[in-house]
Amino acid sequence: MILLDDVTKTYDRRSQALKHVSLKIEDGEFVFIMGRSGAGKSTLVRLLMKETEPTEGTITVNGVELNSLPRRRIPMYRRTIGVIYQDFRLLKQLNVYDNVAFAQRVIGKTNREIRENVPEALRLVGLSAKYKAKIGELSGGEQQRVAIARALVNQPKLLLADEPTGNLDAKTAEDVMNLLDEINRRGTTVVVITHSRDIVERMHKRLIVLNRGTLLSDKEQSGQ
Repeated sequence: MILLDDVTKTYDRRSQALKHVSLKIEDGEFVFIMGRSGAGKSTLVRLLMKETEPTEGTITVNGVELNSLPRRRIPMYRRTIGVIYQDFRLLKQLNVYDNVAFAQRVIGKTNREIRENVPEALRLVGLSAKYKAKIGELSGGEQQRVAIARALVNQPKLLLADEPTGNLDAKTAEDVMNLLDEINRRGTTVVVITHSRDIVERMHKRLIVLNRGTLLSDKEQSGQ
């Protein structure tokens, strides 16, 4: 699903965000990526979304070599990836249903398709009963579930979650991670950027650790 081959990203002569990183994430895996601030995690996400380019090396995602991907094809490529952010990035003026439907409308889905797909996405995240609710009426955990439904409604093959539990209490964070685990079991590749050692140790998944732009470790967690 993801292949980085000797990837380096330099923002200026003195700032290397990633240094000769090579890694492979298989289709259907669930992987955590950890590292302190400045380790290169955010840069990695930006590279995978083709929001920035590697200075050296090649990146391939789901068979697409990003280095040679034409600009006109970037929007289509990004539709194959669902992204979840720490700050949810929901449209506050819209209700739950319309926030999820928005992701369908921007790629040209018909009203009939939207009426079929949005309820299914909300059912998956346990929010069927709150489809009419305004975003401001929801708890933080419910808002993150809306964000997950929006990321999933277009049936992406890869789900990137950038600190998805950063603004949540421990119990809600656990619920969100269990939901991501269920999504992974259904066949979606899940990559989670996190600072939470507790979550990583509880989930028993593969852990990649970055340190100052280098790949410090890559191992399976015991207990699976």
